[in-house]
Amino acid sequence: MSFRGYTRKCARELGLTGWVRNLYDGRVETVAEGPKAEIERLIEAVRKGPSAARIEDVEVLWEDHRGEFKDFRIAWLDF
Repeated sequence: MSFRGYTRKCARELGLTGWVRNLYDGRVETVAEGPKAEIERLIEAVRKGPSAARIEDVEVLWEDHRGEFKDFRIAWLDF
C-alpha cells in the first residue's frame, strides 16, 4: 500500500476529513480535520507508516479547525 493510501485509510477509519499528497521534493503533506484525539492517533499511525515506507521525520503544525472538507482524499499536484 502506498503511503498516501495508508494515510487516507487511517484517516477515514478515524472519521477525519482532509487530504494527503506528494510534494515535488518527495515529501508527503497531509491536512486533517477532526477531534484532537483522533488527529493525534493519525499522527502516530503516520509516524509508523505502511510496512514498505521509510519515515525520516514527521512535522506537525496545529491550526484552527475550518470545517472545509467533506471527506479524506488523495490530492494531486500538477507536475
